[in-house]
Amino acid sequence: MATETVGWIGAGKMGGPMSKRLIGAGCRVIVLEPDAENRRGAVQAGAEAAADMAALAREAVVIFSMIPNDRILTGLVCGEPGLASLMAPGAVLVEMSTVSPAASKAAAEALARRNIGYLRAPVSGSTALAAAGTLSVMASGPRAVYDRVEPLLAAFSAKRFYLGEAEQARYLKLVVNSLVGATSSLLAEALALGRKGDLSLDDMLDVIGQSAVASPLIGYKRDMVVSGNYAPAFTVEQMIKDFDLIMDTARTDHVPMTMAALVRQLYEQAYVDGDGQRDFFVLCETDAARRSPQPAE
Repeated sequence: MATETVGWIGAGKMGGPMSKRLIGAGCRVIVLEPDAENRRGAVQAGAEAAADMAALAREAVVIFSMIPNDRILTGLVCGEPGLASLMAPGAVLVEMSTVSPAASKAAAEALARRNIGYLRAPVSGSTALAAAGTLSVMASGPRAVYDRVEPLLAAFSAKRFYLGEAEQARYLKLVVNSLVGATSSLLAEALALGRKGDLSLDDMLDVIGQSAVASPLIGYKRDMVVSGNYAPAFTVEQMIKDFDLIMDTARTDHVPMTMAALVRQLYEQAYVDGDGQRDFFVLCETDAARRSPQPAE
């Protein structure tokens, strides 16, 4: 792996630290990133900047992408020119974004027509875990493609799960994110009840963290909730985007998701309240306050 040349598209909050892990593992990393500050950070970490997508495809046989949404994925792969026309037969695209199974399937079909390998590999974990190289990767696609790139995935992940030949990883990412998003809402409601009983956030979260419902997510959000500093690792606006993907996919597949629909509306209320750019655990402040208002002084 030390001599591997890797392309990386999207060096933002997650993609930046992930690509740096590959640099640290000895790879030559060529980055395509539209944001000047993110691009500068990647270059300072040891990456090379690609002039354009065609140059990236010429240099790298394996390209990773970490991008915001379906629209960008479709343009990236199927646009003119897109990776489906620029990458060489036998090359591999490892697509790590949170996107819909439908958009991913369309990208897979376009790449397959050119004999380009395609691995769906969304990740679970925070920006801190990305920097530490301890993300979890959910992967699906041809097994041979997964085996080819698994040593590269190991540079930024502690756990890797191969799930199948098609869109299984996309579905599992939505499953995980539905539970992640719901955790903030459920914790907000529970803390509101505890406040009525004159319990402090500190005490409640200490006990919760040692109970049967303890979770890594609540553990690394604990200090945020106690301090009330909701500087974003993942914003309310981003969570709304993910819940829209969850609900759209559920509608397409005729899967009733009553609780997910309710949680989606709680994030909508947080957005309307002006909290769209705060961390999604801000529900523990805003939603809890609505449920358990403090008495006037």
